[in-house]
Amino acid sequence: MKSILLRLLVNTLSVFLTAWILGDAVHLNGFSSAIGVAIILAFLNVFLKPLLIFFTLPATLLSFGLFLFVINAVVIMIADSILSGFGVANFWWALLFSLVLSFISSLLRNLGEDSNRRN
Repeated sequence: MKSILLRLLVNTLSVFLTAWILGDAVHLNGFSSAIGVAIILAFLNVFLKPLLIFFTLPATLLSFGLFLFVINAVVIMIADSILSGFGVANFWWALLFSLVLSFISSLLRNLGEDSNRRN
């Protein structure tokens, strides 16, 4: 349970920082909306994203996996349509949002792992 809450906190911080970095292209109504985005993205990544990957497998293979970026942007756009406190300007900003979000999330996770290894 502690791991799930910690992962949710890291994802929430990542969403909040990504929205702050991208500025006017991403609309977020505060930290509570960031928590909602993190929960919705986790849900979509567990249940919807594998189906999207399966159905677009030929495109993913032909593009050497680059089509996965499109799938990530689509998941962001779906989260945008579900939550009223979160908005992304268009597909290209959703694509950039997913890239920056992945980078910040991995950075925060790696920082957390380094501090756990020292203890």
